[in-house]
Amino acid sequence: MTLEPAVGALHHVELWVGDLESAETSLGWLLGTLGYAPFQRWEGGRSWALGSCYLVVEQSPARTADTHDRLRPGLNHLAFHAGDRAAVDALTAEAPAHGWRLMFADRHPYAGGEGHYAAYLENADGFEVELVAREPSTPPQS
Repeated sequence: MTLEPAVGALHHVELWVGDLESAETSLGWLLGTLGYAPFQRWEGGRSWALGSCYLVVEQSPARTADTHDRLRPGLNHLAFHAGDRAAVDALTAEAPAHGWRLMFADRHPYAGGEGHYAAYLENADGFEVELVAREPSTPPQS
């Protein structure tokens, strides 16, 4: 049985990048580790899907800059459910080998506030992701 996506659920997110190869290395690794599967591939772009939602990275010739600035108006970061605390810790440890750096290291893993266990990572293109741990009392989603 296939469930229809809820009205208002994300259909897809498209990120324009200055370096497709770099984005594919960092974001492709992260998305694959989180359960996304390669979905589409074309000259200048790639996408990965999870359920009914997919994420696109594209090196569009129409972009006006090569790097993303999360501090300017627009996208600040993407936040992903990343499993339990051990899963967040494992992703955080492996991330540097795939082009990510830990942000807010002095406050990690509570940079988002007391009781919010998460890792904040930034890749070479300036994109930030937040990997959020499931609270121990929260059952896994099916």
